Amino acid sequence: MPGKNLSREEAQQRAGILAVDSYRVRLDVTSAPDPAAATFRSTTTVAFRCSQPGAGTFLDLLAPAVRSVTLNGRTLDPATAYDGARVHIDGLAAENVLTVEADCAYSRTGQGLHRFVDPADGETYLYTHFEPADARRVFANFEQPDLKAAFSFTVAAPAAWDVRSNAVHENVTVEGDARTWEFAPTRPISTYLTAVVAGPYHVATDHYSRELADGTTLEIPLSALCRKSLAPYFDAEEILGVTKLGLDFFHEEFDYPYPFGKYDQAFVPEYNIGAMENPGCVTFKEEFVFRSKVTDAAYESRANVVLHEMAHMWFGDLVTPRWWDDLWLKESFADFMGSYGLIGAHTRYSSAWVTFANQRKAWAYEQDQFPTTHPITADIRDLEDAKLNFDGITYAKGASVLKQLVAYVGSDAFFEGARRYFKRHAFGNTELADLLGVLEETSGRDLKSWSAAWLQTAGVNALTPQVTTDAEGRITELAVLQDGDVLRPHRIAVGLYDRDADGALVRTERIELDVTGARTVVAEALGRPRPALVLLNDEDLTYCKIRFDADSLETLRGDLGGIRDELARALAWSAVWNLTRDGLMPARDYVALVLRFAGREGNIGVLQSLHAQARTAVDLYADPAWRAEGARQLADGALRELREAVPGSDHQLAWARFLAQTAGGAEHLGLVRGLLAGSARIDGLEVDQELRWALWLALAAAGQAGDEELAAELAADNTAGGQRQYAQCLAARPTPEAKAAAWSAVIDSDELPGALVRANAAGFSIPAQRDLTSLYAAPYFKLLEKVWTERSIETAVLIVGGFFPIAQTGEQTLAEADAWLDGHPQAAPALRRLVLEHRDDLARALRAQACDRA
Repeated sequence: MPGKNLSREEAQQRAGILAVDSYRVRLDVTSAPDPAAATFRSTTTVAFRCSQPGAGTFLDLLAPAVRSVTLNGRTLDPATAYDGARVHIDGLAAENVLTVEADCAYSRTGQGLHRFVDPADGETYLYTHFEPADARRVFANFEQPDLKAAFSFTVAAPAAWDVRSNAVHENVTVEGDARTWEFAPTRPISTYLTAVVAGPYHVATDHYSRELADGTTLEIPLSALCRKSLAPYFDAEEILGVTKLGLDFFHEEFDYPYPFGKYDQAFVPEYNIGAMENPGCVTFKEEFVFRSKVTDAAYESRANVVLHEMAHMWFGDLVTPRWWDDLWLKESFADFMGSYGLIGAHTRYSSAWVTFANQRKAWAYEQDQFPTTHPITADIRDLEDAKLNFDGITYAKGASVLKQLVAYVGSDAFFEGARRYFKRHAFGNTELADLLGVLEETSGRDLKSWSAAWLQTAGVNALTPQVTTDAEGRITELAVLQDGDVLRPHRIAVGLYDRDADGALVRTERIELDVTGARTVVAEALGRPRPALVLLNDEDLTYCKIRFDADSLETLRGDLGGIRDELARALAWSAVWNLTRDGLMPARDYVALVLRFAGREGNIGVLQSLHAQARTAVDLYADPAWRAEGARQLADGALRELREAVPGSDHQLAWARFLAQTAGGAEHLGLVRGLLAGSARIDGLEVDQELRWALWLALAAAGQAGDEELAAELAADNTAGGQRQYAQCLAARPTPEAKAAAWSAVIDSDELPGALVRANAAGFSIPAQRDLTSLYAAPYFKLLEKVWTERSIETAVLIVGGFFPIAQTGEQTLAEADAWLDGHPQAAPALRRLVLEHRDDLARALRAQACDRA
């Protein structure tokens, strides 16, 4: 479609001549409950100035039809002004008023205005999602972050509905079966941050007050929303409690009052991402409303996301990146502040940095080792580039580097810099230099070289200890070796660990130093007794992969679970996983560590990560000749730990889910069926709805779940969640017919929402069923460009990733991927990036298998 992929240069040209004052957007969604209604009426009036009178420009709009275009009282012909992606206008005055009336489409793919019909009660729900550039699916606009404006929304909706937007509503009028909601103007914000949520939502309310330094009182109305059918499970009090703690914390740290009036948080169905920071109207995936028992790690994750989105009210909403090159200026900060805030706001989640080290940084390390890795400050040429840059570099690596920056400049200087940044650039747009400028002011450090090393280069360093001792076992030299394409300055702590009287591994010495260059001597270690374990990057201050000297690695093999400190233990787990991924530790050795020590792991989030990684080790990284044995060992270990876990504990639930994921033998599957039927029982284990679906998935994948049984389970749980689980179970059955049906459901139709695309892909791609799915490798590569061209980019990304034949870990599949890349040099760069990353995962798996065989 012409002009659909806005380039950076076009955005710069438009921003060079335009300043936008206001938008008035009227939406009529009274037709939404009618499934036959494909569109809704959208009318936009935008007031803007032009520094070059007589010039021409364009607005962005993706709509099935444009009814009228009026510029400064002059009527333009939609047939010539609108090309399907842009509304072209010319003859601009110094001050302009443009009105565009269009029929815009309800969405089923999560972009624009998404429409969902609840299977539980037939109710219809709407919500918007726009980042980075889908506001144009709902109203005509200048779709780029640096053309901020005030927005006034008016929404006509069914009378029984609640409607929310970024600002408070000023007036509601009733006319027949409809109500019209008029919302106050927002402060200046970017188009992608506007929001509308509409439907018969269940609403919980609260209020936040704070005395400000000037003697005034800040009043913030709070609300939390979910679908009516989820209301019995909605723990709004917990969510709003975290919200109030977060508001206290961010006001203390940022010294800038929350600028957007109210604070709504809507948990919405079929959401493509975790959450979105729309000011005053944050949206979250409704999977954060827990229908069944979950571990405390899930509650911590939700609280982290609540604080992540709240941090965006300042980093991203108040001060916004000028273009998507500096996406990290909001996402890295929010990712960092999510974990920092869980501790600083005194929530009950005191292990937030353990989770960060074990999970968020694992994502960053993976992304940063792809051939497509990029600097934190990326080169974003256009919107397709931008959509793929919401990745582990921008989020997790950026957050890790900010943690290193706080250690480098000090927390006081860091947060004083943030305060000046907000005051100086409020309601404006910034670039890297703006942030570095205030941090240099507050810290007194020259950050140009730091920025060049950390923000403007790609790749991850590995740090390895080199230890020599004398005849008495005392250290004659401890050095830190750094490798990588770019050698960076690291502020790290080195932990020396030995056994205490109880036999636990505890830190006996902590040495903090700057690591620079290829080799740095740790002078303070000289003469100290050789410890059992040398742990580099203790406390996780910097961003790096850590390795071990031979003696330390041997200590971990014998007693990794004996490390008393949970962050140090999490770092050790992360390190041995990186060794496995890098083909330096056999996959079966990693599995042995998990089977030996995971049962002693106290941190539930770390335990669940170990479960996922152990499955990957067996499915992808182990010698194919050992896979069956590895799978049996995992299932036996899961069963053993399930029986030994404390009844009713999070650990018991985690091991039950792990058993469902690994069950393959008669004993395991017999227990699974017994738990479903009620004929078997594990003391303290509640087989609730979500666990039932996990158990059914195990039976389905083993070919032991009949059509009638699965249909009966769906009938008992005919909800959005139930339909997703049912689709995955059907796709997981080990028959050619099941695979063909899942493939066809996704590939042959563009009607499935992202949630069902993911469910079908997950069931289709079970690694143990690689013999059934191998037939689809060749068709997969043939359809890539068609999928990319015809589907929304969000859906296309799900298909490209979900159906890539990663389980076909052989040279032939690698050759097919290479042949596609060689034969399609002109394919969309974003598509080539995805294929290249999945190809790299495949090559990594082959290297790991070679290590495991050896």
